[in-house]
Amino acid sequence: MGILSRFLEKRSATFQFVLAVLGFGVLAGCSGVAVTTPAGGNAGNGSGSATAPVITTQPSSQSVAVGHAATFVVVASGSAPLSYQWQKNHANIAGATSAAYSTPATSTSDSGETFDAVVSNSAGTVTSIAASLTVNAAGGGTGPGNSSTMDVTTYHYDNLRTGENTHETILTPANVTASKFGMIGAFPVDGHVDAQPLYLSNVAIPAHGTKNVLYVVTEHDSVYAFDADSVSGTSATTLWHSSMLALGETSSDDRGCGQVTPEIGITSTPVIDRTRNAIYLVAVSKTSAGNYIHRFHALDLTTGKELFGGPTTITATFPGSGANSSNGNVVFDPRQYNERPGLLQVGGTIYTTWGSHCDAGPYSSWVMSYSADTLHQTGVINMVPNGNEGGIWMAGAAPAADASGNIYFIIGNGDFGTTLDSNGLPANKNCGNCFAKISSATPLALLDYFTPLNTVMESNADTDFGSGGPLLLPDVVDSNGQTRHLAVGSGKDQNIYVVDRDNMGKFNSSKDNIYQLIGGALRGGMWAKPSYFNGVVYYGAVGDSIKAFPISAGKLATSPSSQS
Repeated sequence: MGILSRFLEKRSATFQFVLAVLGFGVLAGCSGVAVTTPAGGNAGNGSGSATAPVITTQPSSQSVAVGHAATFVVVASGSAPLSYQWQKNHANIAGATSAAYSTPATSTSDSGETFDAVVSNSAGTVTSIAASLTVNAAGGGTGPGNSSTMDVTTYHYDNLRTGENTHETILTPANVTASKFGMIGAFPVDGHVDAQPLYLSNVAIPAHGTKNVLYVVTEHDSVYAFDADSVSGTSATTLWHSSMLALGETSSDDRGCGQVTPEIGITSTPVIDRTRNAIYLVAVSKTSAGNYIHRFHALDLTTGKELFGGPTTITATFPGSGANSSNGNVVFDPRQYNERPGLLQVGGTIYTTWGSHCDAGPYSSWVMSYSADTLHQTGVINMVPNGNEGGIWMAGAAPAADASGNIYFIIGNGDFGTTLDSNGLPANKNCGNCFAKISSATPLALLDYFTPLNTVMESNADTDFGSGGPLLLPDVVDSNGQTRHLAVGSGKDQNIYVVDRDNMGKFNSSKDNIYQLIGGALRGGMWAKPSYFNGVVYYGAVGDSIKAFPISAGKLATSPSSQS
């Protein structure tokens, strides 16, 4: 089971992004950094005579999994032009004449080969040390050289949000042990990291060769592409680094809310579309005039440059008389919102969902969609258009989607219309504190929902279940042999809600019409989402143990089979 974990390490004013031996080969942790710039610099050589080459960074030995390419890099100084010739076992490699050399896909027979670089100019020649290549069979280790070939392009691996890595080949109970598990390095970045890092294998990066790439976004409005295999201690190779700030802008202040502090930049987990060569993200900034701007970006995976004419400034209106409405429309005020949940991609469309800064009003409940090809807005729906609140937080979890493209998310405390129309939907269209199902096609529309019988009381007391995110279960078969399409969610009220995605239950003031309700299953509130692996749902509520609830005959066990 691939589970992305976070580690926050602060040493004086410096933060580091921490790499631990985890879920998809080697991954993950977080936090940001104030990166210092080395004092001084290279003033150049004032002499007119040529200077012989000097190797300033020797090539490093590489360890890779079988089938991966290995990349060797040499850095040299001296009078231009410098020429390079790579050698394997001290014999020249045809065409290997740049500062970096990437091998073809490796086999185990390549293990033990050595690679060096001959650097020359008009003043002389120098040969680097020989770096060795180690090729490991699948499952042979846990270090950076054994990075996974499975891409991680979205929050928790898939749109069901299972958190399940079904293609793990390296990490096993035998090699992830108490003596081996832990931090193996740190990637330096310039701010806090609240979004899940993403990962691609075998990406061709200009001037660097083919790399396994770790993509990291920060609250300082930065996007990093790191060589995932390069981490050594507290340093790593940055393949590219892009700032989402326009000229004269800064990241947003925390808007007086301690949830994301001291600055807000990129909070939500991006999404990657490898076929479009793009990573999509939402960033917020503040102008010198004090205005707040949210923008939707698509960056080139290999260079970090903007794609498709972007970015797009985010604006929205929706018919309604609720919070911040004018002339019959609710208006999106960028000061009041943070794109906190992760992004969702369904086909050629990217979906964003919006929470507020704490419960500071006026705010309501926004979902917006954008074209992955043009970055133009394609749809908007407000889930509390004639009321107040209903922010979508989900502790940073992302909306989920099923195979038909239906979208699921859980809305926080907010107004709910207890008077229902003939379809069982709120007549006033307010669906605060709802486990919602909406269409992915435009116009975006509420299709179904569940909210508990005491929903108004929960919202008034701020004990809603929108603090946690959704998990869509793979198909299960109930005791009658019927295939069920289920979803699981929990929030502050310590209950586990299991809904039938084909008939979620809607609202009933007398009883909860829900597929399964496990009351009081958790000892604390859920500010996260459950994960699924091999027929078991795992929970880790605040102040509670990690609990495992196996699925049998289409139902979750009413008590955990094991716990930490």
